Amino acid sequence: MGGMRAYPSHRSWRRHLPALLLASLWWLTIAPSPAAPHPDWDQVVPGIEYQAFTLEGPNRAFVVRMDRHNPSLTLDSAIASGSLLDGKETVSQMAARYDQAINGWGSVWGKRNRVLAAINGSFFELETGVPWSGVVHSEWYAKWYGSLSGSTGFAWTNERVAFIGRCIHHRPERQVVTFPASGETMLIDGVNTDRGRNQLIIYTSDYSLNTPSHESGVEVVVQMTRPMGILPLPAMARGYIRELRVDQGPTEMQFDTVVLSASGKKGEELQRLARFSSEVGISLEVTDLGEDCRSGGGIDWTKTYAGVGGSYVFLQDGDVVDLDKDGAVVQNPRTAICFNDDWIFFVVVDGRAPEYSVGMDMNQLGRFCKRRLEATWGINQDGGGSSTLWVDGEVKNRPSDGSERAVANGMLMVLIEPKVSSRAFARGQQVMVSQDSHVYLGPGTNYPWRSVLRPMTLGVVQDSLGDLDGVLAKGSFWWSIRFGKTDGWVPEGALQPYDGRPLPPPEVVPPATSP
Repeated sequence: MGGMRAYPSHRSWRRHLPALLLASLWWLTIAPSPAAPHPDWDQVVPGIEYQAFTLEGPNRAFVVRMDRHNPSLTLDSAIASGSLLDGKETVSQMAARYDQAINGWGSVWGKRNRVLAAINGSFFELETGVPWSGVVHSEWYAKWYGSLSGSTGFAWTNERVAFIGRCIHHRPERQVVTFPASGETMLIDGVNTDRGRNQLIIYTSDYSLNTPSHESGVEVVVQMTRPMGILPLPAMARGYIRELRVDQGPTEMQFDTVVLSASGKKGEELQRLARFSSEVGISLEVTDLGEDCRSGGGIDWTKTYAGVGGSYVFLQDGDVVDLDKDGAVVQNPRTAICFNDDWIFFVVVDGRAPEYSVGMDMNQLGRFCKRRLEATWGINQDGGGSSTLWVDGEVKNRPSDGSERAVANGMLMVLIEPKVSSRAFARGQQVMVSQDSHVYLGPGTNYPWRSVLRPMTLGVVQDSLGDLDGVLAKGSFWWSIRFGKTDGWVPEGALQPYDGRPLPPPEVVPPATSP
């Protein structure tokens, strides 16, 4: 990714040392006492352990497991390049992208990821990198799962519940935008997908840098107070309208904004209801219909925090599932997610190397996860040349392509680090750019940048609805700044208070392309 990566100076760190020490002491009080790892497993950190297995076949299996009850740990999904439409990345690149980035754990922003393990995720379009199935990332419902399409994949909630979703349905009357000032509502036709005639589609920053280039229609920019997750009525994710755009083409999206995009009659209705600074509520619901799409699965998708699509469910409630489909009976490199009441397992099996590891079919994979890992549930992910397990900075397996393949998404095991903030500036304060800098669409270099700022450019510190003023991410403290008509996030090391002296006109240079 292009752009500047700024780190706090020694002087800046001394200034923030009391806050950092306080956060460290707070973390020590809530972190669980280190438990002795099992002798067969190598401890990565307390609660995350790794083991390599040499099996008959021959086969080599590589497994990392996470204690699902450890409050210091969580799972998250990874989206290649940070957006659904912008290409592919290797598992190592995705782990680096989200390491030390802020997350949405607990439905609030500001805590940081320390990424300790990662695997490749769902199947995807080879040319575009668009995943075939749905994605939930850091509680954002980034891509809808297909309705009535069978198995939806592995998911993990804010309440630390792990499950494999089966046949689901998005009931149209339960996908709603509410305008509390008037009490009126509009039905949502989709999230991060193409907008059709007379439709209301919601776009998030996980989609791409901009909304699709619609020549006509109404687009309303809403700044959210929390991630737009799966929250059924009467609950809703709330935000406030910051801009109304009519027939103006694509709209740029920051990390904490969504765009309500509507056409035809729905566009007229949206224009009538939207008022600047007024509140908006977004309610989304997933109805689980069970394995047969009729009986209901009893699975509650509310506050799902992370999820990616999968294919074969090879282990179900402690039983190995007998699968005879073509893709299930061939020995191949495999990636899988398994779990029981105590552990989440990321599993990768190498293959296509007869003298080293031949790979597994679904029955073998199910028996391995049940007998050796004591898992009770398991679902297959994209395999073959995509199969990759990364642990604490190192790829542990031998991808069958000879090197890591670029893929669409993945799953992460994360140590949650506490929120740390700077008090160097205040909301409404005028600041000046002190060195060449990029303006990012979120607090961190994991987000795209929108323009280049030159020294002596003046700006004003903006209000962050998520209370992210001066938040620490990717090695810098970050501030939301408005520079004339340009606004975004700038690292503290590139800013200084403005002392009021006369300056030449500021220069804002937009990039030819943004990574």
